[in-house]
Amino acid sequence: MTYSASTPAEEVMETKKVSTNTQQKPSSASSSSARVIAAATSSNVAIPVPEVDVPQPSTDYGNGNDFSDGWRSGGDEGSGSGNFGAIPATMRKRCSKEDRLQRLAETGGNEKCEEAVLKALRWMKKTQNADGSWGSSNKSAMTGLGLLAYLGHCETPVSEEFGESCLKAMTYLINLGNKNKGKLAEGFTSHGWVYEHSIAVYALAEATTFCKQLNISVPNLAEITQKSGQFLIDSQHGNGGWAYRYDETAKAHTDVSVTGWHIQALKAMKHTGLDFKNLSRCSSKGLDYLKDKQDSEGGFGYSGKGLHGGLNYHTLTGVGVLCFQMWDKGSSSEVRKGTKYINKNTKLKWGTPYVDLYGHYYEAQAMMNRGGEDWKKYNALMRDEVLKNQLPDGTWKNPDGKLRAVGAQFQGSGAQNVFYRTALCTLMMEVYYRFLPGTGSR
Repeated sequence: MTYSASTPAEEVMETKKVSTNTQQKPSSASSSSARVIAAATSSNVAIPVPEVDVPQPSTDYGNGNDFSDGWRSGGDEGSGSGNFGAIPATMRKRCSKEDRLQRLAETGGNEKCEEAVLKALRWMKKTQNADGSWGSSNKSAMTGLGLLAYLGHCETPVSEEFGESCLKAMTYLINLGNKNKGKLAEGFTSHGWVYEHSIAVYALAEATTFCKQLNISVPNLAEITQKSGQFLIDSQHGNGGWAYRYDETAKAHTDVSVTGWHIQALKAMKHTGLDFKNLSRCSSKGLDYLKDKQDSEGGFGYSGKGLHGGLNYHTLTGVGVLCFQMWDKGSSSEVRKGTKYINKNTKLKWGTPYVDLYGHYYEAQAMMNRGGEDWKKYNALMRDEVLKNQLPDGTWKNPDGKLRAVGAQFQGSGAQNVFYRTALCTLMMEVYYRFLPGTGSR
């Protein structure tokens, strides 16, 4: 699937203006937000809308397997930006609801997938904390996932319906990075803050690219992305993975799960155009680490080649496959063997042990990237099962029972887990237009 970036005689859409005179009672987070977000406006909105000068986006963005080839929203039915109008019509079309529905149809989705995403995003907006975060703990990770879900639908700080919520999420992470010298977590005693940092860096890096392409000024966004991203690179373990607490000693625990988030973040960092030292070498070492964890059948293990936690399936195989695809190795033996393993062994069915949404977050992306018959088979397994288990409020049902999953405890009951699985399912439903299918050739 390809889209032309320009045509000889471009029609330019009439530019829409974002209203900045909305009267809104400042939230409790306004004082911290004001240190980060600034705009020339007399509005008393808690987080003002930044001034926007929209140029033609660079064709360098989104031409790989990790980001879609074009922006992904419009001004239809509450989604998209009121400031995308200055983009030439042939490019703006990619952001419209009509284009998303066309791409959904071409890649095996349908209108219900788009409805599911909007319901989920509206629930996220409604349940966002006053400071811009989501969740009651691990807030930087939850906020990163929420921001990625917004960006996956092409929502930016100037979007009509979700713009303020998107900006508040960015503000929370920027303030956190300012406070902690680039470290994106609220505490550093838990071994798991390494997850929080990498997910948040991934989100901020993608946000930086969006804002850069659309000339949206969010002060300190690029600076914190640079600082937090460089810390991520500098904290890589000697074996090529990343360890809990960013421990670099020989006995530190590294695994495929936490390494996968770092490799995703690295690719998003590369798209920003910021100057990160040793990024390419870091990504190569990370892929070498993953390669060492793939068994002869194609499955990727947790901390070694073997099965983990008494499971009969390598649930992190999608992690390994996606990471190789992201770094232009979609035809590698690791990807071919991994997709074959997923095709043979993956399952998804609510009410059974086979509702590993974390695993399927990766598998949906990996199989879409793979394309061809591999994607068709996986989509037949995934799409309708996810759609029919969304609740009326936009969240997803609790996958009851003992799951065949790594980290199954994070997908069960509890308010925190409701947001977590809703974010994962939203990103799965956005895969139809966030990623471009491959050829499926072996």
